Amino acid sequence: MGTAPTLDFESLRREHTADLRSPTCRNCDIVREIAFCADLTHEEIKRLTTVRCHASLPANFTVFREGDEVDHVYSISAGTVKLYKLLPDGRRQIIGFLFSGELFGLAVEGAYVYTAETVTATQLCRFTHRKLDTLRDEIPRLERRMFSMAVKDLVAAQEQMLLLGRKTAREKLATFLLRLSRRQEQVGLPSSPVALPMSRADIADYLGLTIETVSRTFTQLKRDATIGLPASGHVLLQDEAALRELAEGT
Repeated sequence: MGTAPTLDFESLRREHTADLRSPTCRNCDIVREIAFCADLTHEEIKRLTTVRCHASLPANFTVFREGDEVDHVYSISAGTVKLYKLLPDGRRQIIGFLFSGELFGLAVEGAYVYTAETVTATQLCRFTHRKLDTLRDEIPRLERRMFSMAVKDLVAAQEQMLLLGRKTAREKLATFLLRLSRRQEQVGLPSSPVALPMSRADIADYLGLTIETVSRTFTQLKRDATIGLPASGHVLLQDEAALRELAEGT
């Protein structure tokens, strides 16, 4: 597995000085209700944008690596990011896929505990922990929003433990597709077809399966008319009730 290039955020920041002056987060408009800055007033959003850097990143770009010193928090305004950990023998476990409006890089101290890498071309906002801490004191709504997102991450981690530990391959894939479908509905998109910007290898490393098992399970669900595969990168949910039964193990 090749090594993704590391983010030189400062050079990218210089290329996007016009975006730094923008009083609004144009790319987050579609996901405003679930975004990092949800519930903030116009004036509070303007205050937030004074302490951010913005960059447009290509796909397969490393934002930071596991073990790097914690110094920044990142918000996705457009695109997809995967978070993963490496085992000592080089195996990879993807612990999450993040999309527009979501936050990553939160930590108490020390080093980042996972690697963050773009899946698609992605637009990010970056905030230093120090400046963000200051804003949290100034803007109580921001403090509450960050706490809410931290709780959401904890719930997602608990669900992932169940997914990896107790479900069959079919149950895992059904759960994964339904989660992505629900995420699309949250941002006002149709629940189907589901967009899959990540590779089969990424899905395998997220679900704790082999690539062969993932491909075989997709084929089985298609044969059963539970899903359709109309085009690369998309899955049509033809029988959502059957998928829900699979995901729930019934």
